[in-house]
Amino acid sequence: MAAFSLEEFYRENPEPRNISSVRNEINEFCEKHRREQLPVVLVTSGGTTVPLEHNTVRYIDNFSAGTRGAASTEYFLTHGYAVIFLHRSQSLEPFTRHFPSSSLLEILHIAHDHHGNSCIAVAPDKVKDLLPVLQAYQTTRTSGKLLILSFTTLSEYLHMLRVAAEALQPLGRKALLYLAAAVSDFYVPHENMAVHKIHSAEGPLNLQLQLVPKLLQPLVRFWVPDAFVTSFKLETDEDILLDKAYQALQKYGHKLVIANQLHNRKQKVVLVSQDKQVPIVMTDEELKQGKEIEEKIVLELTSSHATFLHETA
Repeated sequence: MAAFSLEEFYRENPEPRNISSVRNEINEFCEKHRREQLPVVLVTSGGTTVPLEHNTVRYIDNFSAGTRGAASTEYFLTHGYAVIFLHRSQSLEPFTRHFPSSSLLEILHIAHDHHGNSCIAVAPDKVKDLLPVLQAYQTTRTSGKLLILSFTTLSEYLHMLRVAAEALQPLGRKALLYLAAAVSDFYVPHENMAVHKIHSAEGPLNLQLQLVPKLLQPLVRFWVPDAFVTSFKLETDEDILLDKAYQALQKYGHKLVIANQLHNRKQKVVLVSQDKQVPIVMTDEELKQGKEIEEKIVLELTSSHATFLHETA
């Protein structure tokens, strides 16, 4: 089977049902912050699914908890960016990521008001953790600088990414893309998918997966040609990691690749551009203090973006 082009993929895979409302939301968000002359970053986060049936029961999942995207979003906000956070449904989100559902009830306790009525309050020993997060969330909500959208399938992600990129185009160089989602490399073409649940009684399941068309090149060349585009490269083999990052830069022509290894991605990354490598490393002491590598990544990235803007001023 011949590989599909990206445009063929879009034609063969239906748009999400809510794509019109998504387009309107993103366009309004980008236009608002363009008028305010704020930089806008699109953060993609979490993994995509590849359904095996139209009425989906089974699917292939590119797993990602979404930690990097959710954390980075908070740090972009502190640097004055407006953020479109496009994430996998039920993956981690900014602010709420600090309080996973498994520990939510540990934060609360039953109290009584001055009339003796029962009420819910934050456990006193949790206030110091909750207060700064709640303050940051309320400030962000009041400012209108965060738009949260979700996807589940590969097709939904690719359609929504194109819509977001097209909305960002009028911002020119003030647009930054931080493509941290774990996107499937393979998928089942729409016409090859079973309509209903695949039954085990039919025997062993043989799948022939198609390569997902590469979207980074058209994104960089046509959708947001003036934006500062950053992608991620994750490998398990350290010996090939930097070579793969440089190959991506050469092939797609974007500004930066954040190279990381699977086993130490929370302790070390390398920011790779055409002219330099910038390693970012967390010390054991920083990790013990609860600091996150995403804070350093976003600091370096926003500095690079500022330089990029100044060079064209």
